[in-house]
Amino acid sequence: MVFLKTPLEEEDVEKLKAGDVVGITGRIYTARDAAHARMAEMIADNKELPFDIRGQIIYYTGPCPPKPGQVTGSAGPTTSSRMDLWTPMLLELGLKGMVGKGERGRDVIVSMIKNKAVYFAATGGAGALISKRIKSSRVIAFPELGTESIREMWVEDLPCIVAIDSEGNDIYDIERKKFKRGE
Repeated sequence: MVFLKTPLEEEDVEKLKAGDVVGITGRIYTARDAAHARMAEMIADNKELPFDIRGQIIYYTGPCPPKPGQVTGSAGPTTSSRMDLWTPMLLELGLKGMVGKGERGRDVIVSMIKNKAVYFAATGGAGALISKRIKSSRVIAFPELGTESIREMWVEDLPCIVAIDSEGNDIYDIERKKFKRGE
């Protein structure tokens, strides 16, 4: 297992390879479709984003409300391709990592290579377990979006797999080819 601390440095990202198991510790941000659209509007209007995106990780989740005594409710990953439209512009601004589930589009992968970024996969359906790795959570932007607001979270050893590394190696593609060859 590779242990990472946020914010990510380019050297951290370049060492990661598709298939590596990682534990992420530090500050990460949540954003889904609606928040990404709002950030794109802010960028188009030359407004400052709600957080300094350089070196950061965005987790594609909309956590459930917490029960008494919990930091957050279930916080499983959402389908990452829904953010593909906006991802290249965020990578250009210095975003270094994304956490979600499922494959990414070609434009995102090309931008990841160009900008030295990495895509992590979290286990879908394991939101309750993932929430135990979240030690603090607070809304920092767009509270009117409810669970889709942008949150700043502190995580400890958030378990993920490097799904696409900074060289464009894609675990989904690698494993599909192995399957076809009967490995």
